[in-house]
Amino acid sequence: MNKSPIRRLGMIILLILLVAVPMTAVAGVNNEAQVRVYVEYAAGHKDAAHNALARAGAQFHHEFAQLNSFAVTLPEAALKGIAHNPNVVSVEPDAPRYLAGPAAGVSAAAQLQTLAQVVPYGVTAVQAPEVWAEGYNGANRKVCIIDTGYYPGHEDLPDDVDGVSQIDGELFTDDGNSHGSHVAGTIVGIDNEIGVVGVAPGVDLFIVKIFDFDGLWVSKAHSSDLVAAAYACEEAGANVISMSLSGTQANSKEESAFAGLYERGILSIGAASNDGIEEYHYPASYPSVVSVAAVDSDNVVADFSQFNDAVELAAPGVEVLSTTSYKATDDVTVDGSTYAARGVEYSVYGTATGLLADGALCTTTGDWAGQVVLCERGDISFYDKVMNVQNSGGIAVVIYNNEPGNFWATLGDGNSSDIPAINISQEDGQLLAANAIGLESVVRHLWDYPASGYEAWDGTSMATPHVSAVAALIWSANPAWSNEAIRLAMQETALDLGDPGRDVHYGFGLVQARDALDLLQASSGTAMHAAGIDMSYTLQGKNFNLYTAVTIVDEFGVPVTGADVALTIETPGGSLVADSGVTDDSGIITFRLRTRQPGRYEATITGVTHAELEYQPDANAETSASLTIVR
Repeated sequence: MNKSPIRRLGMIILLILLVAVPMTAVAGVNNEAQVRVYVEYAAGHKDAAHNALARAGAQFHHEFAQLNSFAVTLPEAALKGIAHNPNVVSVEPDAPRYLAGPAAGVSAAAQLQTLAQVVPYGVTAVQAPEVWAEGYNGANRKVCIIDTGYYPGHEDLPDDVDGVSQIDGELFTDDGNSHGSHVAGTIVGIDNEIGVVGVAPGVDLFIVKIFDFDGLWVSKAHSSDLVAAAYACEEAGANVISMSLSGTQANSKEESAFAGLYERGILSIGAASNDGIEEYHYPASYPSVVSVAAVDSDNVVADFSQFNDAVELAAPGVEVLSTTSYKATDDVTVDGSTYAARGVEYSVYGTATGLLADGALCTTTGDWAGQVVLCERGDISFYDKVMNVQNSGGIAVVIYNNEPGNFWATLGDGNSSDIPAINISQEDGQLLAANAIGLESVVRHLWDYPASGYEAWDGTSMATPHVSAVAALIWSANPAWSNEAIRLAMQETALDLGDPGRDVHYGFGLVQARDALDLLQASSGTAMHAAGIDMSYTLQGKNFNLYTAVTIVDEFGVPVTGADVALTIETPGGSLVADSGVTDDSGIITFRLRTRQPGRYEATITGVTHAELEYQPDANAETSASLTIVR
């Protein structure tokens, strides 16, 4: 079986179903059911737990000293005994993790073979060029991509990138899938005269390959593989971890790992996922990870984008043009006119030249020896259509859609053909059927790997690297800023979309690099520890809008207009968030802090001499603090 990315792309429909896989599977030894689990051992009892697992026939995958845990596969029959072992604290399923896209794809390879460098719309939408103009491009920050690998030979990607692979027999530079290379192009596409440019072209990359090249987009890894990868990112000095992957099952060990990384200063970004439903996916839905939804070029949420109250930010994720590790050529030329096509997955690669025949729906064999056969979609499977043409002596198949636009076609997993097959739009197919039957046609279904290609893909996988790169881009302006400050700045300055305020589809809104940088720089310019009015808030629960309304009046109680007021808040994580402004005609200025962290907040008001605090949380879990200031 030829395991090309193009053949896999043919499988892709609008949604990628990321489903939980049962823990039990048939093992290769005596067909005994096996389970893959985390086993947490009691402090100081690692060796005893290891010995017990070894006696039970466990296969060891990872050891996490930070979590007092092993990740193992062991016979299901041994599970109960291990769970009751006095050296073991807990046993938990090692949940599967999958790529979070692409949800669909539109080839742009042909147009970029002849055009100079283009700036993808997403790069502009997140305000990256405005930050470049200030002299920042991501230099001094490192982004770690956990994905399918990276193609360093690409003409538009840095070639001096470090990384590791968890896949036996494959280097991190093996990226036949190309998902990781596409993510990388959005982050760090080189600013040159060709191809595309990334959001943060000066950033340093580190790659961890956890998905292998098995011929399917639904290549599977496990939660423990992801945790091991994240720790490798930390060891490599990453500031940001970008994860265009997800799974439906939460895992306490994984959640603890990412919480620890966040506490140690790393910002993790994850794809919300592509089912287009409300279900939480992980790791994106953990509090310590930024969950990213996808929007199109009109800033409208994609119909495949997951929606729930964990969604934190939105970013471009529809028809995102970026780098691929292969170059695909799929088209049909008739009478001097060339029509764009997509390859039918699992059909053989090649070129065929012959007269164009009208096969209608191709539901039966026909008199098509030596001809290229035009088939309309419908009634029977793509595989059956292609086999009918092949069994009739046809040399190639062109399948056109039965509704407007093009589509993705596949022969089905495990199937193949001896003749190339492509698919085209309904409009082009109807035109050929009406005007080109009997004319010479040339079908090309070609794939070159590795090669410097470019394609536009859809998915929260494509949105995630936009946010990862924005975080690194603005952070490069001041490495002393904390991960928490970067996160809060992106929340506070996001372009509000959909329902006013935070909502389940867009989170806080479309991430905006320049606005976030401006807020951070303004905060840094504020005298953080100047004398003023000190107060505290203790927040419980999660997801708050903390409003601090300051009213300035003179000694006669008359509102003071245009009074300068500054507010500095220290969050439970120790980061300082500052804002400033002037009072309105009513003598009032209101500050808002968006936060998901419960705990104690220390605030300082400067520019005032007296304050009386009223603290009153409302029923919507929004918290307000009202102060009347006598100046």
